[in-house]
Amino acid sequence: MESAVATMKLIIAYIQPHRLQDVKKALYKAEVFKVSVTNALGCGAQKGYHESYRGVEFEVNLLKKVRLEIAVNEDFAKKTVEAVIEGARTGQIGDGKIFILDMPQCIRIRTGESGTEAIG
Repeated sequence: MESAVATMKLIIAYIQPHRLQDVKKALYKAEVFKVSVTNALGCGAQKGYHESYRGVEFEVNLLKKVRLEIAVNEDFAKKTVEAVIEGARTGQIGDGKIFILDMPQCIRIRTGESGTEAIG
């Protein structure tokens, strides 16, 4: 196994679902091709909205979001973040958040490669 000297990052972004295609295009343009996408629910500064169902008012404070997980070598981290921002930003509340975490290890199951070679 490779030591943790080589630095890798895990970038987690929460974005609005309707911005996903724009983010994917921006990532592709930045030569970042590997991404995991998950539907998520969350609340933040948007604070939700009120809805009525059969005359009963209720508050919806968990809004639909998309969670992106992108593992990259450190030299790709900045352009990955810039691409997500380019594709996701509308300038409105609810555009999302990006978290950047150090990733000490990555292993490709198929080949057993580890570290920066496994990320690709």
